[in-house]
Amino acid sequence: MTRIPSPSYSITVRVEIENRVGMFSGIADAISRAGGDLGAIDIVRVERGKIIRDITVNARDETHEKEIVNSIRSVEGIKVLRVMDRTFSAHEGGKIEIRNKVPLRGREELSKVYTPGVARICRDIHEHREHAYRYTIKGNSVAVVTDGTAVLGLGDIGPEAAMPVMEGKAMIFREFAGIDAFPIALGTRVSEEIINTVINISPAFGGINLEDISAPRCFEIETRLRKELDIPVIHDDQHGTAVVVLAALINVARLLKKDIRKFRVVVAGAGAAGSAAAKIILSSGVKDVTVCDRYGAIYKGRRRGMDHYKRELAKITNPRGTRGSISDAMKGADAFIGLSAPDIITPDDIRGMSKDPVVFALANPDPEIAPEEALPIVRVLATGRSDYPNQINNMLGFPGIFRGLLDVRALGFNEDIKLAAAEAIAHILKDDELHEDYIIPGCFDKRVVSAVAHAVAGAARKTGLARK
Repeated sequence: MTRIPSPSYSITVRVEIENRVGMFSGIADAISRAGGDLGAIDIVRVERGKIIRDITVNARDETHEKEIVNSIRSVEGIKVLRVMDRTFSAHEGGKIEIRNKVPLRGREELSKVYTPGVARICRDIHEHREHAYRYTIKGNSVAVVTDGTAVLGLGDIGPEAAMPVMEGKAMIFREFAGIDAFPIALGTRVSEEIINTVINISPAFGGINLEDISAPRCFEIETRLRKELDIPVIHDDQHGTAVVVLAALINVARLLKKDIRKFRVVVAGAGAAGSAAAKIILSSGVKDVTVCDRYGAIYKGRRRGMDHYKRELAKITNPRGTRGSISDAMKGADAFIGLSAPDIITPDDIRGMSKDPVVFALANPDPEIAPEEALPIVRVLATGRSDYPNQINNMLGFPGIFRGLLDVRALGFNEDIKLAAAEAIAHILKDDELHEDYIIPGCFDKRVVSAVAHAVAGAARKTGLARK
């Protein structure tokens, strides 16, 4: 699949230019010839007979970045002084920090926030454990926990390499929901050790966001932690993804004026995201859901590539008893939801679907089918990418979900809360706003977090999970 230039491969090239007419047009032409996307142009300084400029360009990948720089170097009268990768620059020194909420300017403040005054607060919490929500960061804090074994698009890269993703998640929590989130990368992949570690750090947090832990271990870890802890534990790769997928599917049904319960859905991927998506779609009332993995359709009695979790999935999915490949499962389907790997379906597979086929190709960064191939033959296309319409992004889910759970000091998390969150996301868009290229709110739509938080808090109260 041919990629287009993206801000994730953005460079700033500092160049020394001879100060004569037409020089910059030569640079612009060189960038264009190399396929770069020209962005900001800034003058750094002017010297005798020379101008120093910073030129920002988006590229397709690291190789393309070098091609663009070499093309600029080929222009006579141009000297490349420095090349800065803007993505690396954004991560320099880490992306988050801790700040004090209370000023600390002298002895008077110190005596209140630390010794001796802090002892009064400690004694109060010792006598009234629930006061930790009021007098500590617990009431507004989430631990983002990973072992680095299943990082999106990268796989098993280890805890240190997973940290930039966890920091990014913490940034989103703070920016969109005002939640203090802490990245915690664990140097173990033993399930029992992860479970015990999270239990032992839980007193400081109002919620646990498990992230990028490989399947099937992630299922056991989440299940055990939910039993052991009295705070919400959410594996976002499962449930955040599932919530936003369902929200998009609800709006597809509204757009096409169809009953979502009558949809025939094929899910590609039986890992964390695929399994959770299949289950929430079933919970919404859809009865015909078939899940496929690398060996094809999952069905009762299949032996190849099965484990406990897939056997359980087989009991509640594939009512037709479909066997064979993904292509076989897609015949006559209304919607395909890909949460698996790049380039696993073809235009012919889509042509074999029902009228007005719906394709969510969500593998990232490279989807199950190139959008350019799918767009001419689908009614609705969604991806996990920001450079195409209808981005299915967990950002629409987890900030509002945790905001609502923290607001009511929730004891846990359940299916009703997930369904409420999906409905809230979907109905941000009114009927007359829905369009094939607009089935889901944008990631920066400020209405989303408050709507989701309100719906989640209400569902937690109704189902007896709210302390407050």
